[in-house]
Amino acid sequence: MSQPLFGGALSAVIPTKAADISELREIPDNQEVFAHTQTDQSIIIELLEHQNQVEDSQAARYHFEDLAGSNKASATGSWNVCGVEQLLQSQLSLPECGSAWLLSGAQLVSKFNEEAKNTVNIHLGLFRLPQYSTDILVTFNDPVSISHLSSSSCAVSGTAVAVWTLQDFRTLLQSLRLLDPGVFG
Repeated sequence: MSQPLFGGALSAVIPTKAADISELREIPDNQEVFAHTQTDQSIIIELLEHQNQVEDSQAARYHFEDLAGSNKASATGSWNVCGVEQLLQSQLSLPECGSAWLLSGAQLVSKFNEEAKNTVNIHLGLFRLPQYSTDILVTFNDPVSISHLSSSSCAVSGTAVAVWTLQDFRTLLQSLRLLDPGVFG
């Protein structure tokens, strides 16, 4: 079932067991943030300024590297890109996008500026909408190794939990729809 995003301007199928983080804390107006209720997984949907200077084929990598800087994972060996693929327009619900990309990679990141580093698989969906001067960035953070010194270590229990999968993320990307272009200003 599709969930309204950005006040109903967009919608997408969000995976089960998702908590809307805006109900817990302040979230910037250009973001929607969801966290798995039982794991440390999260999904962030952001409306960003379209990067005209970056070719479509390099745009996902550009945003991934920018994210690595924000995550303080920009040091050599702290991140890597495993692959980038173009998403087929015929498989998307967002015909307005000029191109769409899926990047998979990993970053060593700290939570809350802690010393402890966690290995996080990052899947990044990018929808380019130059006619609206917007890039829609959808990020799936999927921790694979959490340091016992991290504040996140208590968030992951030893019991079996239904985690979000890459297929859940692909379903979100394929279901993303624009309902009101006024959201882009």
